[in-house]
Amino acid sequence: IDQKDTLEDPHASIELFQEPVTVKGVLSPQVVETATSTLVPGCDATTQTEETTQVGTPAREGMFYLSSSSSSTEDISHESEVVESEELPTAPRPFSTCVEIFNSDKAGPCFLSDPEIEFLVEEKYIQAYKLEEALGDPMRGVKIRRGMIGRKLPDEEVLHDLPYQDYNYKMVMGACCENVLGYIPVPIGVSGPLLMDGISYYIPMSTTEGCLVASTNRGCRALTSAGGVKSCVTNDGMSRGPVVRFPSAVRAAEVKNWLEEEEPFAKVKEWFDSTSRYARLTSLKVALAGRLLYIRFKAVTGDAMGMNMLGKGTEKSLVQLNKEFPDMEILSLSGNYCVDKKPSALNWLEGRGKSVVAEASIPGKIISQVLKTSAKALVELNLSKNLVGSAMSGSLGGYNAHSANVVAAIFIACGQDPAQVVASSNCITLMETCGPTGDDLYISCTMPSLEVGTVGGGTILPAQSACLKMMGVEGPDFENSGGHARLFARLICSTVLAGELSLMSALAAGHLVKSHLRHNRSSVSLSLRTVSEQNN
Repeated sequence: IDQKDTLEDPHASIELFQEPVTVKGVLSPQVVETATSTLVPGCDATTQTEETTQVGTPAREGMFYLSSSSSSTEDISHESEVVESEELPTAPRPFSTCVEIFNSDKAGPCFLSDPEIEFLVEEKYIQAYKLEEALGDPMRGVKIRRGMIGRKLPDEEVLHDLPYQDYNYKMVMGACCENVLGYIPVPIGVSGPLLMDGISYYIPMSTTEGCLVASTNRGCRALTSAGGVKSCVTNDGMSRGPVVRFPSAVRAAEVKNWLEEEEPFAKVKEWFDSTSRYARLTSLKVALAGRLLYIRFKAVTGDAMGMNMLGKGTEKSLVQLNKEFPDMEILSLSGNYCVDKKPSALNWLEGRGKSVVAEASIPGKIISQVLKTSAKALVELNLSKNLVGSAMSGSLGGYNAHSANVVAAIFIACGQDPAQVVASSNCITLMETCGPTGDDLYISCTMPSLEVGTVGGGTILPAQSACLKMMGVEGPDFENSGGHARLFARLICSTVLAGELSLMSALAAGHLVKSHLRHNRSSVSLSLRTVSEQNN
């Protein structure tokens, strides 16, 4: 049977194949029986029709079996002969032919070779960013895109070290990333157990900074030995701050005063809340600059981080507000008054997402045995470094040793938005001596703007979801809306506390450089550098 002749007429029936057929590039794990058989080169035969069933006799590699509706399993497995079909062409066929095959109900993308798919992309018939959707095969779409991009790079071989196989790209499509080339494997370590509010937790941390996990783990050990951390969420609310414009500053001031009254707020809240089952407007903060008005919508959003909910509710509220004030001009849904992914005094003072505090008291004996320093030394260092040093540098929300380190590592492991580390790492670390002799230490971390969620975004990816599950915060809390996200925020703040305690102790004891030389230098890189220097 000449496959080329069949392909010239995309509407011709391909039910002629009664025998097992070998096609290059097709790996069928088992013999299949199909009620209505259609040969699709490049596709797994076990997925061609809903009526496909596994028979159980393994096929030879590169082969699958097709039968008519009257054929039996016995007929297939004992009486069939192998028919070699012609390979798909290596050079693309004419554009019109490729388009016809691509759109054919009887054929489709699987009847086109990879070069032909690339040809359709180059001719703008298929949009490059929609390859996965157009082919109905995410893995093939990624593979083709890698080939096209690789040939445009200075070194095509560079992509060989970027993995792409064995990944569920269906979870990525339309949710997490576009123009996918593969994925980056980042190491994940674990710190813990960390005793928080009477329960032990293990904290996943994804990082390439040696010493970070080890240091945080030491802090967890000290805190757990001391009786653990106590924590609580003091405020909860994601925000979105659009900017609108009025004909005059006086008119803008009138609307500002109107929005700050109780009855108008109730009206805006009704508009906003109607857009979601979970988002509930809690406040409006309005600021004026000339004839520009900035309205900061703040709402609780269940277990989601909440930016999409805020965007939807804010948009509807602005549309309705425009009906109340026809002279209002909506300039942007985001007027940088939210404030998202930028350093901001507003987030530091007003909070955004979850506002959390964690605290612990540590006996002097544990400080000396585990942390190798003293409470007095830690308090003095915290004052001169985290408080005075941060003030001297004009730091905004950075009154801590390395909050961002811990926040970023947990964010990457748990599918959070890494860019939101900017505000989420806002933290002030305070220390005091305590106890009868002043040898014990009281330490607290206050974090006003942890922007986290346990549903949506990167949390849907299997590996990231597994990390959330490690801490018991994966997915929504059906019994207490927002409960998982709030617990997650408390765990992050408590882990930051462990990281602060350990790093400050290393600095006070003079161990920082020594530990980083031991844990944060790659022996592989050093050995390669030595070899390179010797060769030169």
